[in-house]
Amino acid sequence: MATREILEPELRAAGPKLTIANDPLPELAFLMGSKDGRFTETAVSGWANDVVRTSEPIELVVGSGKRGRTFFYWAGNQLFELPVSYWKSERRWINSPGYVDGTADFMRPVQPGCLECHTTAIDTLSSDVKANSYVRDSLVPGIGCKTCHGPSKSHIAAETAAGHGAQAANAKILNPAHFSRDRQVDLCALCHSGIQRMALKPAFSYIPGEPLADFYKALPRKEQEVPDVHGNQVGLLKRSRCFLESKQMKCSTCHDVHTSGRTVAAYATKCLTCHQWQSCGESHRLGAAIQGKCVGCHMPVQQTNAIVSTTAGEQIRASMRTHWIKVYTKSGENQP
Repeated sequence: MATREILEPELRAAGPKLTIANDPLPELAFLMGSKDGRFTETAVSGWANDVVRTSEPIELVVGSGKRGRTFFYWAGNQLFELPVSYWKSERRWINSPGYVDGTADFMRPVQPGCLECHTTAIDTLSSDVKANSYVRDSLVPGIGCKTCHGPSKSHIAAETAAGHGAQAANAKILNPAHFSRDRQVDLCALCHSGIQRMALKPAFSYIPGEPLADFYKALPRKEQEVPDVHGNQVGLLKRSRCFLESKQMKCSTCHDVHTSGRTVAAYATKCLTCHQWQSCGESHRLGAAIQGKCVGCHMPVQQTNAIVSTTAGEQIRASMRTHWIKVYTKSGENQP
């Protein structure tokens, strides 16, 4: 989707301005607008006769838009995160997560590890895992086929070569359906196992079907510490009895990456391929209607502690569905 198609509706919904009270300065405001055909973020601070303006273009949009979007801009071959993001649930502008409230910082670098989970590919100019220098024209935005099926050059060559049929071309791509369960889960865990890990190899070097442990080393975690609901869906799923007691269950048991997300009721039908709704403790009260409520009760929406924005003194947290499947009681206690 083009930047204009994304931002024009958001400007109408949220308005063009985010104002942040800032002591001792009387005001810090961010203005979202356009200049020379490009959308921009502009920070305005200071007194009437001594106003400072800093402005950068919005050149890359990250995020599906389901919860929000964050914006980047280029400075030469370096990529930086802009200080203001869009929060869809409240139709408002917020400080980008991690930014200090009351500041106007346009120099937060975007590291390769961040792009690995938000884009398909980009060539770096350094092997340093924290480097912020890229070949701009090599960027492949979004999550495309290569992420799950591996490099495509040999597949394209076989597809276009004279005398070669589809079978020969398909032999040149990786098919996750043929991986073992562990390797299929590893493929999803590349971007859905949290950030408590250390890179062992450069970003974008992971090959689908390879053990993820060869590319990332998990950092020590306290036994009682629960993986955060944001970004660590695999860590939560692996705590679930559904996963532990099944030799077949994997992410694709419920998710089809080739289609858009289903409704909660539709996902519940997956639960009922193994469970009988009559065995649920609430079935006597809700009857057959409980068949569409499995996910709502056993995978509730929770707030994250990993993605937090502090904007004008207010803390804003994302909420998303936990993947720790278990019994959650109304009192807040839970059972495994």
